[in-house]
Amino acid sequence: MVGSFPNTRDALNEVRFWVRILKEHSLFISLSLPCSRQDLIAEAQRFYELFQGLQNRVESKAGLDQRLVDEIRHAVEALIAFKHKLMRMLVTCELRGPLYPLLLDHITREAIHFLDFLNCRPCSDTLVAILKEQSFFLRIMKEHIEFIISLLDPSERELLAQAQASKEVFSDLLETARDLKSMARSRPEHFNRVIQFTETVTQRVTELRNFKATAHELAVLCRLLSAIPDPLLLDHVRREADKFLQELKDMRALLRRWECR
Repeated sequence: MVGSFPNTRDALNEVRFWVRILKEHSLFISLSLPCSRQDLIAEAQRFYELFQGLQNRVESKAGLDQRLVDEIRHAVEALIAFKHKLMRMLVTCELRGPLYPLLLDHITREAIHFLDFLNCRPCSDTLVAILKEQSFFLRIMKEHIEFIISLLDPSERELLAQAQASKEVFSDLLETARDLKSMARSRPEHFNRVIQFTETVTQRVTELRNFKATAHELAVLCRLLSAIPDPLLLDHVRREADKFLQELKDMRALLRRWECR
């Protein structure tokens, strides 16, 4: 059952963020498809134009009406279906090229995450919801590092060493978040460990965000050796880290209710 969409400033900002992200997903797909598949490239470009139009509309509005939300929802559902089609082609070797299956799965999960928001499907347990959201974004952050590692030139040894160390950190954070989420289902009256964990995550995401920002600046200045198709990709993942940091700030405020001093 799809709930009534909240017409709030926070909801508008959420929609603005994800519409732009999905627009850029369409661009990255088109850049990664083999030139022999002009049909798929054209389809990806149509999605780019569709989400560019939606972005223009949501950026010009002070609020969201249900009709626009429904249009966005249908566009997201169509893009998810397109991504699923590409995934089927990749895993059956019908499609070959530089489009990683995990990257495609990654951006599909992000689209589904946004669709769940549009469909107003919140978790009834706030503590579990917080840890579920942390698990989602920690996996996203970990995979960002893995993709960056795969695209950096082997001669970029210092950056690769930083990225490898960060990958280990985020792999551990993700496993801890999943463990804490499972424990939280017991509905504890207070859970100070989650507060401490969230502070640690905030620190680590801040470090990763700065790493991404530095890599983006180097790419723009042509001071980075890599197979990154467009510096926009690094700005894209930096903005997702900024988004996670904002959510962590909101989470810390909510978590105070589970703190026992």
